[in-house]
Order: sequence, then structure tokens, then C-alpha cells
Amino acid sequence: MTTTLVYPDWKEKVIYPAEGAQPQTLAENETFKALVAGLEAGQKIPPHPATIGIYHFLEGSGVMVVNQERIAVKAGTTVITADGDSRGVEAETRLAFIAIRISS
Repeated sequence: MTTTLVYPDWKEKVIYPAEGAQPQTLAENETFKALVAGLEAGQKIPPHPATIGIYHFLEGSGVMVVNQERIAVKAGTTVITADGDSRGVEAETRLAFIAIRISS
């Protein structure tokens, strides 16, 4: 990434499709990827292993599952996961978050 990116309102980037999360890329290069994702109440992202991740929840409430541990999340919560951790998200209400994945 060689330029500064500014998103004055994250709500203009997030989408809430009926078929589940469709993350929208905010920025990426060979070492990281930043995205914003939205889920409607009752939708889930199944647990899956990934690289180091930072998740910051923007609105709503739900549960983040990290290696079978259920962590309550709401607007303002930040969760940092280790390389290889299995992680997923379950929305109790409409839920939006920013995720940053860092290559190991």
C-alpha cells in the first residue's frame, strides 16, 4: 500500500447480504489484509484457522468463537487471535466489524 486511504464512514463500505458475510476489502498488500464485514442477526461465519487477526467490532452484539472459547462481543470490543487459531463469529443482532489479518 503506497497511499493513505480514508473511509469517513465505515457504514458506506459494509454490506449485510442475506446469504451471509461478504467481507469488503479496505486495504491489502503482501503482509496484511484489512476488511469490513457485516452479519444479520442469526448469521454466522463458521470457525476456521487463519493467520494472526485483529477484530474490532463496530456495531451490534454476538459471540466470537476462538479455539472453542466463546467470547461475547459488542460495539467497541477488540479481539486479537494468534496465528493458526480457529475463529468464527455469530451475530445475535446486526453485527459489523473490521478484521485485519497479518501474514506470518
